[in-house]
Amino acid sequence: MPRARYKSLVDRLAAQIAAGKLPPGTRLPTHRQLAAQEGFALVTASRVYAELEAMGLVSGETGRGTFVREISLPLSHGVHQHATAPGVLDLNFNYPTLPGQADLLRTGLRQLALSGDLDALLRYQPHPGRGHERACMARHLAERGLAVQAEEVVIVSGAQQGLAVTVMALLKPGDVVAVDALTYSGFKVLAEACRLELLPIPLTCNGPDLDALERLCQQRRVKAVYTMPTLHNPMGWVMDVSWRARLIAIARQRDVLLIEDAAYAFLVEDAPPPLKALAPELTVYVSGFSKNVATGLRVGYVVAPLDRIAAIERAIRATAWNTPGVMTALVCGWIEDGTVLRLEAEKRHDAQARQTLGRQLLNGLNVVSHPASYFMWLPLPEDARADQVVRELLSRNVAVSPAEPFATTSAAPHAIRLALGSLDREALAGALREVASTIGRYVY
Repeated sequence: MPRARYKSLVDRLAAQIAAGKLPPGTRLPTHRQLAAQEGFALVTASRVYAELEAMGLVSGETGRGTFVREISLPLSHGVHQHATAPGVLDLNFNYPTLPGQADLLRTGLRQLALSGDLDALLRYQPHPGRGHERACMARHLAERGLAVQAEEVVIVSGAQQGLAVTVMALLKPGDVVAVDALTYSGFKVLAEACRLELLPIPLTCNGPDLDALERLCQQRRVKAVYTMPTLHNPMGWVMDVSWRARLIAIARQRDVLLIEDAAYAFLVEDAPPPLKALAPELTVYVSGFSKNVATGLRVGYVVAPLDRIAAIERAIRATAWNTPGVMTALVCGWIEDGTVLRLEAEKRHDAQARQTLGRQLLNGLNVVSHPASYFMWLPLPEDARADQVVRELLSRNVAVSPAEPFATTSAAPHAIRLALGSLDREALAGALREVASTIGRYVY
């Protein structure tokens, strides 16, 4: 069977991009221009660009055209994140730590070694966690304004696994999940692995566009909404009570499951009640101890309606079998002695100081953030392309995330996300100066 002629054009353009004959940022002919130049039908020209886009070589942007992408950049964020080279200032990920946390770990491990419960930690644990540890997590949640029974709490190996077992237990391949047009990249990776269909909800300044969500629910059978109402990643918003009430009303009317991700909620003082507190019967609440204590612990929890717990337990049994006993015991000890609450308070102060530093050093740039968050979202000037900005910063030994890992729309906006929580403040200041210098050359 002869090879389709348009495939030869795909190969030719791909080779020109790889050889640098079509450098990053080059605007390619419009679909109509390409069709006229090559003697193709318009639909065939569109197919050429679609294949190049699928190969990661070009990006089509509504109202702007089709551009050659920067292909020398390492894949960033999520499961594709490459190890950062020595000397590179990494603003991709947040793993906030405070002085003295290593000593805290030494003390905690010594105390654990002297406990009478040590032998039990060497054996299989109950799938949802031991009863007294589930009760400990429930008491911790009460500090966040969420009153739950221990039986509603399931302990997992970090919040990411909590999301995974929730999806595995309560959704099935092909189910439609509504998500924000910009959302946590780890949920995108999870949805792809579980073959969920994600429908993007347009953004407003203060939360998802709920009118658009209602239209989506009218048009499609939406099974769940994945949401971060308290300190959204990456946009930093905190939904107010009226916004939460309307979201819940839509979910109740349409029988939609709410998956509430509260990974960064501890940073917001006097936050509105969690969705789980307002609509316990249809909300699954997921969080953990990576951001408020330490990323290496890999301890998290899922709070679900009692009639959903058995399904989530089966998903845990099918994946990790049980909670990490040693780490869970360590975390529960820190909950009971007040260490977790102290670390949360200190990290709120730390995040606020980093935000202040960022606002000072990025003065004049378009910054979207919450005053107590560990990240900033920077929409780029009209003439700036995210891949080029990311590449230039990488050449200056600063690694940042483009918008693409967070975007659930077909075209990602030209923006970058800065994670503020991993570098010491002196190194962070240096990295932010490089960001300001690089973006500052473009005119808004």
